[in-house]
Amino acid sequence: MTDQQPQKESKGDLGLLRLTTFAIGTTLASGVFSISGDMAANGANTAAVLVGWFICGIGMLALMLCFYGLNKHRPDLRSGVYSYAREGFGDYIGFNSAWGYWISAMLANVSFATLLFASMGYFFPIFGTGNNLISVICASALIWFTVFLVLRGVSQAATINAVVVIGKILPIMVLIVAIVLSRAFDPKIFMDNFFGEPDGLGFLDQIKATTYTTVWAFVGIEGAVVISARAKKSKDAGSASVISFLCLLAIYIMISVLSMGVLTRGELAELGNPPMAGVLYHVVGTWGATLVNFAVIVSLAGATFSYTILAAESAYAPAAQGCFPKFFASENKKNAPFGSLILSNLIIQVFLIIVLFNESTYQVFYTLSASMIMFPYLLSGMFYLKQILQRHGTISQLSPGELAIQRIIAFTGTIYGAWLLYASGMIYVLITALLYAPGTLVYIWSKKEKGEKAFSTLLDFAILIVILIMFVISAILIANQTIQPF
Repeated sequence: MTDQQPQKESKGDLGLLRLTTFAIGTTLASGVFSISGDMAANGANTAAVLVGWFICGIGMLALMLCFYGLNKHRPDLRSGVYSYAREGFGDYIGFNSAWGYWISAMLANVSFATLLFASMGYFFPIFGTGNNLISVICASALIWFTVFLVLRGVSQAATINAVVVIGKILPIMVLIVAIVLSRAFDPKIFMDNFFGEPDGLGFLDQIKATTYTTVWAFVGIEGAVVISARAKKSKDAGSASVISFLCLLAIYIMISVLSMGVLTRGELAELGNPPMAGVLYHVVGTWGATLVNFAVIVSLAGATFSYTILAAESAYAPAAQGCFPKFFASENKKNAPFGSLILSNLIIQVFLIIVLFNESTYQVFYTLSASMIMFPYLLSGMFYLKQILQRHGTISQLSPGELAIQRIIAFTGTIYGAWLLYASGMIYVLITALLYAPGTLVYIWSKKEKGEKAFSTLLDFAILIVILIMFVISAILIANQTIQPF
């Protein structure tokens, strides 16, 4: 009798529940505990925060419905943002969408790890603000431990993630209930300086100041679409994205509104990390701050685990279609994405070393992560708009009323994607070129492996020139210390 070989994990075994919890797990992290303080620190007052969430709610819902529509009408495209951009605008733009999303996922994981050990510093002062030597060593150990777990199979990892998500949501609901039951919400505080201080930011600038925070709060929401190739039913990925988005939007708005009725903008802006701990300390005392820091640790540990999967899958899926070099598509006996997983975490390790020597904070990395993901979001919205206008495939079977609704969704998602780039400011758009430009070498490598020409269209050359010009401008600005990416 021969030794039985380890059974391979079958692809396509993730149902709606595990896809939904995966999307929530990749999204619900540091943002939920810092949104109120970060918005206040950026100068946004009550009215601007409410308008910011309204814009985000409409825009992100439209984007999620774009993902849902694409998932429904183009089930043949099973690699999310990469497939959509490549199908709609060509190989090089498709590659850049995949590359930007992959880099965004890795930067997000660095941000989570940094804030995780900053929160650990509440209980163990040796960790400080999360960017000292002991924090980086422990963060590195955690990252590689998650690699070990994911190598045992993505399906098994997704099941673990579902359990972790429950542990993340329960403390957050306790926090919301504590504010409500303690009657700490004061309408007068909520209404004071509703539109801002006389010498503060203008109202439009206040709204723009909420952009990074609202985007960061939802980075990862499309995670179910990214791993749609592992879903039992392709349509479940789109449904999971919409369900998780609506649940999280409700939580974020409740926390923002309640916080703004407990402390003024100035007081919220002065809170340390995580700001929600300061809010709960004001409401119920020390135990509230302790509970928040514990919840942050659980949440960020779970997000680190989720993003280890997401970063690997966001490189593996494009590689399986020939967009990234073959190494990225290598698997182990459990069908776990071995090549992309190891390489992703080696790059994360480099970023963690940058944290140590540059004393960078989690805000730096989440801002860069949000910046990198804006282009994939815009391209996805544009592709759905293109599909709707061309009435591609099953879209042609929609009734006039249904088609009109889908046009509104596609236009709104595209406009919101453009708004994100505008609101983020030209400086951060330029900085992204520092991370997009090196990807061109990987693109050339993958094309060479297939014996294909790298830049076969005029559009490809035009995009390459724009990226290189932005790279040079960013490098000059950094050399003159006008901007600092880290």
